[in-house]
Amino acid sequence: MSTLSSDYIVARRSGLDVRSDPLAPPDVFSNPFDKTGAVALSIVVPTINEAANLPQLVERVDAALGGCAYEVIVVDDASTDDTQDVCARLSDRYPLRLLRRAVPVAGLGGAVLEGFRQARGEFLIVMDADLQHPPERIPALVAPLPSGDADFVLGSRYVAGGSTQRTWSVRRRLNSWLATVLARPVAGKLHDPMSGFFAIKRDRYLASAHRLNPLGYKIALELLCKCEIRRVLELPIDFGTRVHGRSKLCLRQQVNYLRHLARLYAYRISAVRWLGPCCGRGGRPHANRGGIGDAPTALSTGEVSR
Repeated sequence: MSTLSSDYIVARRSGLDVRSDPLAPPDVFSNPFDKTGAVALSIVVPTINEAANLPQLVERVDAALGGCAYEVIVVDDASTDDTQDVCARLSDRYPLRLLRRAVPVAGLGGAVLEGFRQARGEFLIVMDADLQHPPERIPALVAPLPSGDADFVLGSRYVAGGSTQRTWSVRRRLNSWLATVLARPVAGKLHDPMSGFFAIKRDRYLASAHRLNPLGYKIALELLCKCEIRRVLELPIDFGTRVHGRSKLCLRQQVNYLRHLARLYAYRISAVRWLGPCCGRGGRPHANRGGIGDAPTALSTGEVSR
């Protein structure tokens, strides 16, 4: 039996746990990485015209990981800036690979999955190149995975200890809140299911890779919905300010988000129907069966023990 922290927030439905870790207890920061030479951690960074941000990002990643065995996989969707040259220079100093997609199928989500397919690490991290996701939080993000304390870890802006830019407009905050509410049927009561900074075990991804069909930029929702995730931990992060370049969020991306949600709603409904024969009273799947159609629905506070 392991005890985490009394400050975790837990949601359970049929064996699914959702936790947020406001205080980040010391054991969450233990270093899980293999230093024998095998790649333990693959960091997938999707890009479009982010050449100006990449040097600082990779430098901070390397400093955060303290010489551990990792790789950075930059998946570029037809950038028109100096991304290719910058990555070539960085690869002389850091374990970095550039994958170029001339045809950006399925947007950012498709780029992330291409990175996953090429990854060699046991643990997969996804983060943006614009320096809004803090590389210094990578060790804490990955640490719960080897122990089994989590199947999926989200860097969260909205749990205690997390923050967003103070310069966000009322409109942007309202859009973020609405997008989160719309994701509830898929992600349950996660505080920040829209996060693009997360970690997952490679074998968890591989087991469900054939189901994945993302559309647009919210790949975390696709993985949470289809990879039979049982335990999710939200880790507080300080969401930074873009340093160089422009945001890629536009009306087309927002429309694609709604289309993607419609797909995931349909998938959730079909999964629950498929699990019908193995369900108990009230149509709820038994804890030791299924799991594809589950989403956390209730929150309670207390000590987490297993």
